[in-house]
Amino acid sequence: MLETFNRVQLGCLPSENPYLNGAWEPTDTEWTASTPDLKIQGELPRDLAGIYLRNGHNQVHASLGKYHPFDGDGMVHAMRFEDGRVEYRNRWVRTTGFLAEQAAGRSLWPGIIEPRRAVLRGWGSIGAMKDNAGTDVIVHAGKAIVAMSQCSEPYRLDPFTLETLGPDPQWARRLGQRGICSHFQVDEHTGEMMFFNYGEQPPYMNYGVVSADNQLVHYEPIDLPGARWPHDLGMTERHCVLHDLPMFFDQEGLARGQHRLKFHRDVPARFGVIPRFGTNRDVRWFEAMPCYILHLANCYEQGDEVVMEGCIQTNPVPDLSHLPKEGYARMLALLDMRLQETRMHRWRFNLKTGQTREEDLDDEVTEFPMVNGRHKGRPYRYAYNAHMTPGFWHLDGLKRYDLKTGATQTWRAPQGCYVSEAPFAPRLGALAEDDGYLISFMNDAARRRASCVVFDAKDITQGPVCEIELPGFIPLGAHAYWMPMSDAHGVPAGGVGAVMDAAAGQRP
Repeated sequence: MLETFNRVQLGCLPSENPYLNGAWEPTDTEWTASTPDLKIQGELPRDLAGIYLRNGHNQVHASLGKYHPFDGDGMVHAMRFEDGRVEYRNRWVRTTGFLAEQAAGRSLWPGIIEPRRAVLRGWGSIGAMKDNAGTDVIVHAGKAIVAMSQCSEPYRLDPFTLETLGPDPQWARRLGQRGICSHFQVDEHTGEMMFFNYGEQPPYMNYGVVSADNQLVHYEPIDLPGARWPHDLGMTERHCVLHDLPMFFDQEGLARGQHRLKFHRDVPARFGVIPRFGTNRDVRWFEAMPCYILHLANCYEQGDEVVMEGCIQTNPVPDLSHLPKEGYARMLALLDMRLQETRMHRWRFNLKTGQTREEDLDDEVTEFPMVNGRHKGRPYRYAYNAHMTPGFWHLDGLKRYDLKTGATQTWRAPQGCYVSEAPFAPRLGALAEDDGYLISFMNDAARRRASCVVFDAKDITQGPVCEIELPGFIPLGAHAYWMPMSDAHGVPAGGVGAVMDAAAGQRP
């Protein structure tokens, strides 16, 4: 089956913005395609069963003000594997903001760079952006949840059809305008989902827990010294780790309505270890070297310590005084992880002594770390990161870390090709932590083609064991998630074949 849906006339091109061209050029088509129509190189693993979901920003209309790659309309791409067959589909997330702009035929909200242009009430921590829902995607209680990093309503999607089901009907209204920030965490052992949100007025952060049966069972305000700009949340078996980092808006400028991020190099980073169902009174704060953190690999408990591992940035706002204020050179530099001094790092928070210990795990620039979801929040051995292209927000390869031995493996994409975040997909019947696959999308801007690539997680140096050509070009994206078919709810009799042969757009 090969069908297209809702071809959209994109109004954002042509543009000189490097994040609307090349590997980032948006697509105007929603596709549904499955084997045998999909061309496959190599052998598709028959012991792979689940859905690879990847969110990303796919801008439709010319931006209102300067466009930042975090501003674009959310679009989720999915690759479903089962019984040696595969299906691909992509759909825009039909948020309130998306539908309003579709009706108007133009952008109605500005992005992260120029929120002062807002004339309508917006969403997110700034309160001026569209709820693009284009950053993160995780499956909880049988449905996918998508959100943007500046906080937005928790939109649910059907993970099979990618139909937008709307903000979660059980608890979205209780969160108000704050919504949910990307990088909510799901404990695959309990089914509970931990999340946070933040804003410019007290309380500057809230922390919450949604149960396995999708009830908001815990929601607590967290005291912070002022408005902050956190991005991720750590989770262990019994605790979470909240981030109070010294990269935040200049407070005097914020009072005047200005949003200029500043790295306060003389302010230590603070990490709040909170019991999973704890309150503000229960938070234990630990200080560490000044830094910013986009993405964690994993957290776990070890004796009296909570261990957190992820990608530190010790220069998150590089010196741009030598660059012109106009043009795109400044934005490219601000997104250059080489200039941000990004690398794998470990923090140890001792709950008995109150001390922090930390160390670098690597001196190479990598980001977007992923681990085996069954080991999320628990002791683990392997992390799978992406190589970052100097000077650009491009993922040009993968790196596997063995955190027990220190050994690493590296695979680099062909010249001019770039990949997405690559979650771990366990092999059916797997017993070992690394017994499975890494899955990613890869695009080739020069040849205007895209594919899904599958790697043996034990040895990524051999390259993909199979490559599935997609029906159209897709831009680079943000975050991804692997949903094992064993975790799926509502799979119809007949398995994947019944879904693939059903009418496009119908819920299985």
